[in-house]
Amino acid sequence: MITLLRRHLRPYRRHLVVVVVLVAFQALGQLWLPSLNADIINEGVLTGDTGYILRIGGVMLAATVLLGIASIISSYFSARAAMGFGRDVRAAMFHRVQGFSLRELNHFGTPSLITRNTNDVQQVQMMIVVGLTMMLMAPITMIGGVVMALRENAQLTGLLLVIIPVMLLVIGVMMRWLIPLFRSVQSKIDKINQILRENLSGVRVIRAFVRTGYEEERFTEANADLTAVQLRIGRLFAVTMPSIMFIVNVSSVAIVWFGGRLIGDGTMKIGSLTAFISYVMQILFAVMMAVMTFVMVPRAAASGERVLEVLDTEPVIHDPASPLVVKDGGTPRGTVEFRGVEFRYPGAHAAVLRDITVTLPAGSTTAVVGGTGSGKSTLVNLIPRLYDVTSGTVLVDGVDVRDLAQQDLWSRLGLVPQRAFLFSGTVADNLRYGRESATEAEMWKALEIAQAREVVEGLPGDLEAHIDQGGTNLSGGQRQRLAIARALVRRPEIYIFDDSFSALDYATDARLRAALRENTSDATVLIIAQRISTVLGADQIVVLDEGSVVGVGTHDELLESCETYAEIVSSQLNRTEAA
Repeated sequence: MITLLRRHLRPYRRHLVVVVVLVAFQALGQLWLPSLNADIINEGVLTGDTGYILRIGGVMLAATVLLGIASIISSYFSARAAMGFGRDVRAAMFHRVQGFSLRELNHFGTPSLITRNTNDVQQVQMMIVVGLTMMLMAPITMIGGVVMALRENAQLTGLLLVIIPVMLLVIGVMMRWLIPLFRSVQSKIDKINQILRENLSGVRVIRAFVRTGYEEERFTEANADLTAVQLRIGRLFAVTMPSIMFIVNVSSVAIVWFGGRLIGDGTMKIGSLTAFISYVMQILFAVMMAVMTFVMVPRAAASGERVLEVLDTEPVIHDPASPLVVKDGGTPRGTVEFRGVEFRYPGAHAAVLRDITVTLPAGSTTAVVGGTGSGKSTLVNLIPRLYDVTSGTVLVDGVDVRDLAQQDLWSRLGLVPQRAFLFSGTVADNLRYGRESATEAEMWKALEIAQAREVVEGLPGDLEAHIDQGGTNLSGGQRQRLAIARALVRRPEIYIFDDSFSALDYATDARLRAALRENTSDATVLIIAQRISTVLGADQIVVLDEGSVVGVGTHDELLESCETYAEIVSSQLNRTEAA
C-alpha cells in the first residue's frame, strides 16, 4: 500500500504539506488551551482578578476560532488529496484494464475488478482522510500531552505508567481479533458481487431451469457469511468502546483522588489539577484515536494490495517497442494469413489449434465450419490479438500482428462477436461506435444491408431510440443485426462475423448475405458459422476438426474430398439442397 500511496499521492504534495502544518498547529493549540485555563483558575478566579480572566479568556476564544478555521482548512485539503487520489487510481485501473487481454480479464474476474475499482479504492481513500488528520494529530498530542502533564505535576504523571499500558493491552487484544476479520471482508464482498452479477446476467437461464430458489439460497448464504463477519466486528467494537471509556473514567477518578490529596497538601493548585485532567484525557483519547485509526490500516492495506495487483499486472499482449507500418504496394490490403499456427490456453496441456496454415485472400469471402469445440472462435480471436499464438504466425496485410500497434490492427477490423453486445444509449450512438464521423445516410445504408432498417424505423425515435445496456430491450436477432450494422459503418478492410447470423431466420439470413456480398466485395470477409446454408456461397470454406484443418475448398470440392464436411452437410441438408 505504501507504494500505491507514494505513486498516486505525489501530485498532492502541496496539499499534504498544508494539512501536516495545520494539524500540527491544531494539536499544539489544543495542548496550550488547558494551560491557559489553569492560569485563569489560579491567577484569576482564586485571586478575583476579573481583568485577567477577561484577558486570558479572550486569548482562549481567539485561539479556539483559529483552531476551528485550521480544522476546516485541513479537512478541506485532506479531502481534496484523498478524493483526487481515488479519482486518479480509478482512472489508472480503468486504463490498465482496457489494455488487458482475455487472459488477464479471466484471471481477475469481472466481479473482482469491479470491487477493486470501487470498494477497495474507497477503503484506501478513507484511510487517507483519517490518516492525514487523526494519525498525524495523535502522536503530537500524546507526546505533547505527556510533556505538559509533567510540567503541571510530575507525581501525578506516574499514573500514566499504569493507565496507558492497560489501555494498550485492551485495545491490542481487540485488534488481534479484528485485523483478520477486516482482511476477510473484501473477499466476501467479491463473492457477493460475483453471485449478484451472475444472477443479473443469467436471469433467463435461472428462470428457465427453475433455479430461483437455489440462487436465493446461494446469495443468502454468501450474504449471511458477510453479515456474520461484520456482526463479529461490530460486537468487538461494542465491547471495545465501553472498555476504553471505563479505563478513561477510572483514570479520571484516580487523578481527582490523588490530585485532591496533593491540593490538600498545598503542593498543587486547583487550576493545575484541572489542566492535568485535560492533558490525561487528551493523551488517552489520542491513544484510543491512534489505535482505532490503525484498525483501518489492515483493511486499507489489503485493499491497496488488491488495487496494486491490478495496476502492476503487465498485459501479456502489448504493443511492440517499434511498431511496423503497413506500406502500400506489398501484400494486398485485407489479406489474412495463418502460418503454422498453434494455440493453447494458459495452463492447458493440449493445444486448441494445431498447425493451422490458411490464407484469406484480399476481397474474398472465407467461411470456417466445424463441430462444437473445434476451435473456430479461438481462431478468430487470434486475428485482433485477443490472444497471441503459442507458436506460428498470424499476418494481416503481410505483417505479423504482433509487430503492429494494436490500435492500427484494430482499425483494419470490423468484428461482430458471437454474443452481440450493445451499449446503453441510442441506436445512433451504437452505430457511431464503429465510426464516430458516420453520417445519418451512412448509418441507414448500413442498417439496410444488415436487414435492420425496419427494426429501427419501428422504434420510437428511429436512430435516436434508446437502447438499454447490453441491448436487453431488443430481441437476439435485432441485436445481431445492429451489431452487424455497426461493423458495416466502420468500413474496415476485414470483416469478421463470429457466428453472427445464428439468431436470424433463414430468409433474413439469405437476404443479409446477399446484401453483404454486394457491399463488401472490396473487403475480406471471414464468417464463422454453424449453418451450412450460411457458407454455401463462400469463395473458400475451411473445415476444422479438433483444432486442425481437415479441408479447404469450395462447397462442391469439399463434398467430394472432405468426409468431415460431408457429414456436417448431410446432418443439415438433404441431398437436393447439398447439391
